[in-house]
Amino acid sequence: MIENNGVVLVLSGPSGAGKSSLINKISDEIGDFHFSLSSTTRKKREGEIEGVHYHFISQEDFEKDIEDDNFLEYARVHGNYYGTSLSPVRKALSEGKLVIFDIDVQGNMAIKNRLGDITTSVFITPPTLSELKNRLQKRSTDTQEIIDGRIEVARREIQRAAEYDFLIINDDLDVAAKVLKQIALTARLKIPHKMINEFVQKWEDIKE
Repeated sequence: MIENNGVVLVLSGPSGAGKSSLINKISDEIGDFHFSLSSTTRKKREGEIEGVHYHFISQEDFEKDIEDDNFLEYARVHGNYYGTSLSPVRKALSEGKLVIFDIDVQGNMAIKNRLGDITTSVFITPPTLSELKNRLQKRSTDTQEIIDGRIEVARREIQRAAEYDFLIINDDLDVAAKVLKQIALTARLKIPHKMINEFVQKWEDIKE
């Protein structure tokens, strides 16, 4: 048997697609996992907690981390930086955990470039753009200007949904959660190329 190894599950989709709700719904059913918490330079929203929702840092500190190559991926969205620190990801993978990312399409490509052989990716979206707009307006956490910006980003990101391994249309939360749970459990079965190559080298045990 090949020993358990850490793997990556990338979740992308527009703000309002329900990614956080889906993760919360399946968190007790997918085994030991590490949710990769992003760092951001944007201001806290009402109810957000440092170290729970994001690591909130200054633009100066963020740009210093960029210079020091401390991010697995980062991007600038709506005028603010978002990024994933390398250190906790490496630690979780070394412990054999499922590492879950909630990132945009740019971040997905960056992670695939670095960790593609252990990465499973999922694009999550409401059934229509009008439904997305309704959800963003109902949650009342953003100004109309920000909502309009999120809708424009969603228009662009949906065009790249085919870059992902799976597409989940979150029309019914319970149904979408069942699908995501199955994907997460399947993602754990991925084996890094290095481990496969090591197995192949040991496989031929008959001497000529």
